[in-house]
Amino acid sequence: MRISIIIICAFIIDMVFGDPNWLPHPISFIGNMISKGEKIIRKLIINEFLGGVVLSLFVIIFCFITPFAILEVAKNINIYLYFTIEIYFCFQIIATKSLKVESMKVYKFLKQEDLKNAKKYLSYIVGRDTESLDNTDITKATVETIAENTTDGVIAPLIFIAIGGAPLGFLYKAVNTLDSMIGYKNENYLYFGKFAARLDDVLNFIPARIAALLMLMGSFLIRLDTKNAIKIYLRDRKKHKSPNSAQTESVCAGALNIQLAGDAYYFGKLAKKQTIGDSNKEIITEDIKSANKLMYVTAILGAIIFSLVRGFIWI
Repeated sequence: MRISIIIICAFIIDMVFGDPNWLPHPISFIGNMISKGEKIIRKLIINEFLGGVVLSLFVIIFCFITPFAILEVAKNINIYLYFTIEIYFCFQIIATKSLKVESMKVYKFLKQEDLKNAKKYLSYIVGRDTESLDNTDITKATVETIAENTTDGVIAPLIFIAIGGAPLGFLYKAVNTLDSMIGYKNENYLYFGKFAARLDDVLNFIPARIAALLMLMGSFLIRLDTKNAIKIYLRDRKKHKSPNSAQTESVCAGALNIQLAGDAYYFGKLAKKQTIGDSNKEIITEDIKSANKLMYVTAILGAIIFSLVRGFIWI
């Protein structure tokens, strides 16, 4: 029951406040630790794969043990302090509102026909090169990142919190942050980031599929094209080099009747990708708002279901 209450409280706080700029975010701390750790490890360990494993394990273990230790100390001091700290930790792990806020910045500049700033803010939430993108490309990339991050930023964190509270939630975020920083298939990280990338694939395997099912339910609740979402999901859910990314992307593409993915540039190099969905209608800027609406209802369903399941298991 404790975890169920924490999930609901943390989720509501995230939906209301998101990630205020004035509040130090633990993910930034994890990112700095990875960045500084990489510099040290590369000097000490010649073998890139081994170095990546050492860095990843250090960050993952640290990010699990630290909140666990803090919570154990708090528990011995006062149970209410313990609850407050764990709710705060879990609120920081979930990224529902921040995903919407950051994507809507791109939307705002697209509506103002300010492509320069639209590309600038898009570059903060995607890994691809944004300089050569036009209005349609920017919109598509924004919708894709909303769909994909419904798993990484919302559903997967909720699942790991439901299983093991804040410590396991932070373990997941450590892996996810490692993958986003060193999990690239380029000459700098092909071997160094391989372990982190594979571990991220493993941890997201089940959450991505749960997220897709929740998104299908969500598309029905907000009266999108659920029939087409099911069709595209069954057909295109494996059309990605990642075993997980196309799960929610395919549902979102089908529900909105648009086509996502396709070729993109990363670090100046063209990456050939299959398309996801059918271009039944031309993608428009308003699809960003629709994708966020679908992400929100998916998140709400996840928070309710996971808290109920956790409460049922406790009983």
